[in-house]
Amino acid sequence: MNAPIPVALLPHSDPHLAEAIASAGGTLADLAEARALVWIGNVDGFPDPLPDTIEWVQLRLAGIESFLRAGLLDDRRIWTNASGFYAENVAEHALALLLAGLRQINVAVLRHWDEKAIDPAVRSLHGSTVGIIGAGGIARSLIPRLNACGAQVIAVNRSGRPVEGASTTLPASRIDEVWGLVDHVVLAAPATDETRLLINARTLAALPRHAWLINVARGPLVDEVALRDALVAGEIAGAALDVTDPEPPDADDPLWDLPNVIITPHVANPSAGLTRTMAPWLAENLRRFAAGGDMLAVVRPGADY
Repeated sequence: MNAPIPVALLPHSDPHLAEAIASAGGTLADLAEARALVWIGNVDGFPDPLPDTIEWVQLRLAGIESFLRAGLLDDRRIWTNASGFYAENVAEHALALLLAGLRQINVAVLRHWDEKAIDPAVRSLHGSTVGIIGAGGIARSLIPRLNACGAQVIAVNRSGRPVEGASTTLPASRIDEVWGLVDHVVLAAPATDETRLLINARTLAALPRHAWLINVARGPLVDEVALRDALVAGEIAGAALDVTDPEPPDADDPLWDLPNVIITPHVANPSAGLTRTMAPWLAENLRRFAAGGDMLAVVRPGADY
C-alpha cells in the first residue's frame, strides 16, 4: 500500500478541504515535510521561497494574476488553479444578472409599482442570441441554462473547436464578427494582454441598442469609461457587472447612479461555499497527483492564466 501523500493546507485549516485530502489518500503535514501545498489564501503571505520538497501547488483562485505579477510561479513544480472549479456557481449568477436586466427587475425594486417606467424596456431571453466570450468551464455550464430559456449561443474560444450546445463556435481571431450577430454578451474570459479592454467604444458601438453586457470574468476586460458613455447615450440597453476595475468602483463613479446598470460585489462565486465547492476537485487532483496522471486546471509556465 502506498504511503499517504503529505499535504500542507495553508494559511489555515479548513474542514472541507481537510476531509477531501484524507478521502483522496493524503495526510496533513507541515510545509517543510509536505510534497504538496494547498494554498487557500491570496498572494499576501504566500511562502516564498517554497521548500524544494513541494512538487505541486494548488491555488484556490481561478484568477491568479496577482501570483503571476509577483513572479511566484515557476517551472520546477506543478501549479494548478481553480479554473472550472466554480463554473456552476458563476454560470448561475451570469444567468441571474442577464434575466434581471432583461426583465428590468433592478428597476422594479426601486420604482415599486411603476409599469410605465418598466414595461417598455422589458425583453425576453427566449429567441435571443447570446455571445459568450471565453468558452471554458463557465460557458459549458451556462450554455444549457441559456438553451433551456430558449436562447441560442455563439461561443468564442481560442481554437474555434465546437463547444457543445452552442449553435456556432468561433475562434478568438474572428471575434469582431460576433458583435453584429448577438443580442447580448457574457464575458467569461481570463484577463490577458489579448483580452484587456476587449469591450471598448468600438465594440460597444457594434452591438445592438437592445444589448445587455454581462461581465463575470475580470474587470480589465471592459473599458468602463467607454461603457459608461455607451450606456448614457443608449448605444446598449444595459450592463450587469460582478467584476469591475477597480474593485469596488469609486464611491463617486457614475456607474452607481445609472438605472441601466447592475453591480454585484464579486459574489458570483460566494466565499461562504468556496472551499465546499473546491473540495471534490482537490480530492480528484490529489488522486491524479498520487497516480502520476494529468492534473486538472494546470497553469502553464509563461502563460497568462
